[in-house]
Amino acid sequence: MSIDRDALKREAALAAVAMVEDGMVVGLGTGSTAAFAIEGLIARVRDGLKIVGIPTSERSAKQAREGGIALTDFGQHDRVDLTIDGADEIARDSLDLIKGLGGALLREKIVAAASGRLVIVADEPKLVPGLGGTVPLPVEVVPFGWQTTLNRIAALGAKAVLRAGADGEPFRSDGGNLILDCHFGLMADPAGLEEEISNTIGVVETGLFIGMATTVLVATATGIIRLDR
Repeated sequence: MSIDRDALKREAALAAVAMVEDGMVVGLGTGSTAAFAIEGLIARVRDGLKIVGIPTSERSAKQAREGGIALTDFGQHDRVDLTIDGADEIARDSLDLIKGLGGALLREKIVAAASGRLVIVADEPKLVPGLGGTVPLPVEVVPFGWQTTLNRIAALGAKAVLRAGADGEPFRSDGGNLILDCHFGLMADPAGLEEEISNTIGVVETGLFIGMATTVLVATATGIIRLDR
């Protein structure tokens, strides 16, 4: 029997949406699962929920705005009560994350770092014993001299490639930066690696989210698993 992964992701997203309360500043994540959460928030706002959102991408901003969610920014609010976002990998024991395959990792990390709670929603294949075994690590870099930045990251043990967009041209983030997809394989020390990459000249941000998730809601064929830090 085939599993409807979108239905499972929607179920996890709606479980996260149920945690949102009147008056909250809500971080709006990016990606397919986060889009289901925004969809759920739009429905609740239409039913009378009063929130403001800080989106992590232009794509999420557009969806929220068109659905009637009032948007704000860090000029108006310096803290976010709760952020709902997805992840590309979730380490089962630590709840550390790899994010950024959708290209919004910098804004996602800024919002996550300002959040009282970061709620991650995902389907079961994203939950893994350790990070790096199934996806590359996205690293956002400045365009100038990106080749030298790639070489520095490769020296840390990665096979790094410049991400291309659908048109074959280099992918650009909302901030105008490039993304290197870095294949490290299974990471023995994600926190140490995050520090090494962050200290690399030319790097803007990494897709390693260490110690940031407070709750993970994983949709499985038999129901939602909730993991709390």
